[in-house]
Formats: sequence, C-alpha cells, structure tokens
Amino acid sequence: MKVEITKVKICVTIPLENVDEIRNAVCGEGAGVIGDYSFCSTSTKCIGTFMPQENSNPYIGEKGKLEYVEEEKLEVICDISIAKKVIEKIREVHPYEEPAIDIIPLLNENEL
Repeated sequence: MKVEITKVKICVTIPLENVDEIRNAVCGEGAGVIGDYSFCSTSTKCIGTFMPQENSNPYIGEKGKLEYVEEEKLEVICDISIAKKVIEKIREVHPYEEPAIDIIPLLNENEL
C-alpha cells in the first residue's frame, strides 16, 4: 500500500491571551479548512512547563526558574503545500521565543 501525505495537523501551545490572534493568523494563511468549512480548529487548555536558560529572552518567567503556565494547545489541519508558510506565520506572531510546534502527517481515509 502506497500512502501519500497531503495534509498535516499543526499543533502549537499558546498563552491564553494570544490564542485568537494566532488562530486568526494561521487560518488567514489557509490552515483550518475541512471541506466547505474554514477556520476549523480545536483548542485544549493545558499547563506548559519550561525553564529559561542563561541565553534566553523569555516572554513569561525568569531565567533559571521552572515555570508552569496556563496555555491552550491549538490544532489545525493544513494542506502540506502551505504548511511551511503557516509555520512561518506562527513564528512571526507567537510571543514565545521558541514556540512548541508539532507537525503530524495525516492519512487519507480513502487510502486505507
């Protein structure tokens, strides 16, 4: 069976106050389209942890201190042809110096 990946799911964790801005930005780049629907996304509240190191420039928290931050994990489906552009847009508008971005290949159910 040959499987061609044409879509990915892009997931990113975001401070609560920035979720709408980033959702609008990625969907404005063409992510979040399912059939005849646009701006499709899922978000889940979560707790992110990180410790800014000496050379970091943290948006939240202090260098050398473990931080626990309420965040939302935003998930959108994206055509692979525009995935790079969508990820670049996330990095452009995301407040974190190093946003956590997952890119998950999706199988087409018609190929199973």
